[in-house]
Amino acid sequence: MPTCCASVRYAPLESMNPQSPAQAHVRDATADDFPAIAAIYAHHVLHGAASFEETPPSLDELLHRHRAVREHGLPWLVAEIDGRVAGYCYATPYRPRPAYRYTIEDSIYVDEAFRGRGLGHTLLAALIGRCEAGPWRQMIAVVADPRGGSLKLHERLGFELTGTLRGVGFKHGEWRDTALMQRTLGPGADTPPKG
Repeated sequence: MPTCCASVRYAPLESMNPQSPAQAHVRDATADDFPAIAAIYAHHVLHGAASFEETPPSLDELLHRHRAVREHGLPWLVAEIDGRVAGYCYATPYRPRPAYRYTIEDSIYVDEAFRGRGLGHTLLAALIGRCEAGPWRQMIAVVADPRGGSLKLHERLGFELTGTLRGVGFKHGEWRDTALMQRTLGPGADTPPKG
C-alpha cells in the first residue's frame, strides 16, 4: 500500500483558512488522545447522524482503527485547543479492492463545545494537505447528514456533490440519505500514478 511521508511540510493552517482558530494546534494523533476521541465520537454516534454506528465503539476498538489507518500510511489528525482535543479527522482507503488504492475517504468529528469556530475547516484542510503529499489522487466524502454543515464544509474545500443515496440508513427514528462528494488530490486522474 502507498505510504504518506510524515515529514512532508505543508502550508501553515492559518494561510489555508483565515477564519481558523488561532489557538488550534493540528498534529498527528497519539494513543493518549483516544479517551478524548472516544468521547467526541460517542456523542456523534448517540446524538447525531454523521455516523451510522448506533453503539459507540470501545477505546480498544478505536485504537485498533487508528493502527489500521496508520498501517496504510494515512494520517489521523487531532486539533488541540488549550491542551484539549477539540476535534479529529482521518483518511481511510475508500474500498479494499486494489484498483481503488489511490482513492481515500475522509472522516471528521468536532467536539460539540467547539463547533462553529472554523475548526472543521482547519482539520479538513490539514488532512487534504497531508494526503496530497502522498500518492493518493481522489478523496471521497460520504456525508451522512446532507442537511448539516458537513456538506457546506466539504464544498468550501473543493469537493463536488457526485450523487445522493436516498434512504440508505435508518437512525434516530428516520430514514437517512447520504451525499457522495469527491475532490481531486494533486494531479487527480490527469496522469497515471507513479510506480
